Amino acid sequence: MKITLHRNIFDETTTLGALSIDGTDECLTLEPTVRVPGVKVPDVTAIPFGTYQIIIDFSQKFKRWMPHILGVQDFLGIRIHPGNSANDTHGCILTGQKIEGDQIVKSGVAYETLFAKI
Repeated sequence: MKITLHRNIFDETTTLGALSIDGTDECLTLEPTVRVPGVKVPDVTAIPFGTYQIIIDFSQKFKRWMPHILGVQDFLGIRIHPGNSANDTHGCILTGQKIEGDQIVKSGVAYETLFAKI
């Protein structure tokens, strides 16, 4: 299975995009802002562009099994999870079904559908 994140809208606080599985569109995404390589502001910086391994393991923070992105230099605990705004990301990738301004909505539904496929 290949999960691909296509980032396409960038601003000072958010990065909006879309996630696909094996080339099929799955959901929309929201991340913190993308910064120049080597610059990281904790909790408000998107992970660097790259290829990463994703596993499913138990999140102590969320108290459930979730996708965990491994091997991201200078980042720990990066997950794909529900949320609506840049304030919810803490560096992670949020899922949604619709963009409203600088937020995504129907996040829980998008996440559950994605998680079932992963």
